Amino acid sequence: MNIGFTMDKKKQVFEEKQATLDDGSVINYAEYPNSGKKALLLIHGQSGAWQDYGRVLPALSKDWHIFAVDCYGHGGSSHNDAKYYLDVSGGDLIWFVKNIIGKETVVSGHSSGGLLAAYVAAYGGDLVVGAVLEDPPVFSTEQGNFENSFAYHDTYKTLHEYNQSEKTECWEAYYMRNCLWGRLYMPSAMKGLANYAEKYSRKNPGKPVRYFFMPESINFMFLYTRHYDLQFGERFYDYSWHNGIKHETLMKDISVPAIFLHAKASYTDDGILMAASSNEQARRAVELIGDCELIELSSNHNIHRFNAKIFIAGINKMK
Repeated sequence: MNIGFTMDKKKQVFEEKQATLDDGSVINYAEYPNSGKKALLLIHGQSGAWQDYGRVLPALSKDWHIFAVDCYGHGGSSHNDAKYYLDVSGGDLIWFVKNIIGKETVVSGHSSGGLLAAYVAAYGGDLVVGAVLEDPPVFSTEQGNFENSFAYHDTYKTLHEYNQSEKTECWEAYYMRNCLWGRLYMPSAMKGLANYAEKYSRKNPGKPVRYFFMPESINFMFLYTRHYDLQFGERFYDYSWHNGIKHETLMKDISVPAIFLHAKASYTDDGILMAASSNEQARRAVELIGDCELIELSSNHNIHRFNAKIFIAGINKMK
């Protein structure tokens, strides 16, 4: 399937492909074969898909040979929970760099994809020459910290409870009925929004739930969830996704030049971290990496979507 983006009156075509590993696992990806010297591997965040990078792909394609993947449990890649671990998924992405890309590569990942990008940067060998870590939940998703984070209370605890329920409504409706941000900011509206999601889902099977009267940031949450395996989220809830890998070790093992894009943290009145990582956690990660530039900004967590110019500038520093 070809997916086109328009830029400077010239159509840029990204071709969607699939790579199959020896064990039968499939990595779905899109490629734009620019003749640039370096390749750029893009790894989306949780419940996303490669298409999430649509706003930045046209500009990046001027200078980079782009490979944007679907993570396991997402999009067109294998939905096999035996693969939902940092080292297993990261190892297969290293295989992808060596066997599909096959040349010098800068890796960039968003959120949980940022942790995967860190793994590829740390252990990917000579072909991996740089990393851009886009607001990864470093340290904050480790046991002892995760329970004090917005992500835990808003998404992963809610997801776990949904998986334990009888699932009498769609995930989107259950989420809207129980999410933390709704309880904090719109408590009186959430029942109606949840009921709307369930009705929309029944009338539009297979399509993402869309609120035509809500901001883009709300609709974006559900854009790719119909192609997201909720078991992937369970791996974060019970900490097994990290598979024993300590974030401190992971950061120390990155020896290539890196950029850390960090959306500055805030907190609820009762001290819940409203960010992927605290300011202190992000700075600690940068210190551990060593050859790493920290760029802190006031931003939505999805920097490449809502602060595209800053993201593109960060990537292009790696040229």
